[in-house]
Amino acid sequence: MGTVSSMTRRRFVGVLAMALPGLAIRPLEASAVRVLAFDHLHTAERLTVEYYRGGTYLPDALDAINHVLRDFRTGDVHPIDPGLLDLLHLLREATGSRRPFEVISGYRSPATNHMLRQRSSGVAAGSLHMVGQAIDIRLADVPLARLREAALGLRLGGVGYYPASNFVHVDTGRVRSW
Repeated sequence: MGTVSSMTRRRFVGVLAMALPGLAIRPLEASAVRVLAFDHLHTAERLTVEYYRGGTYLPDALDAINHVLRDFRTGDVHPIDPGLLDLLHLLREATGSRRPFEVISGYRSPATNHMLRQRSSGVAAGSLHMVGQAIDIRLADVPLARLREAALGLRLGGVGYYPASNFVHVDTGRVRSW
């Protein structure tokens, strides 16, 4: 019985340890200040911005984010879903990262999405990138697998894992993973 009981304890501690990062996340407070930092790998643009304060998304900050996360191939700018920004804010808290999000792809115009779809079967015809609800990222101080696990733990949308390309896709669509 001692063996069964200690194995159960070990298993419980293991499960608890895996769950702790998700439990440590505070829910977003309406009055809190929310800040994000981006380092766009294709344009070399950097942005650190307070995008939310006192229950309000800050329009100038959202405009700056929309610009940095634009389709870097065409220059097209599209509004980024504030829910995606909140997801990133929570993801940064869940990982404990102190580094900017390294951006591989934010908004994609339909033309860019079509071109990428011609090159790869991994690009969705109805990609949420085309409506500002998806981003492909990594964090320099967080292992990619840990970033993926933290995103999955949030259960706030889709999570794609691309270790060969060194990024994680997150979106505000339905909860799913690939």
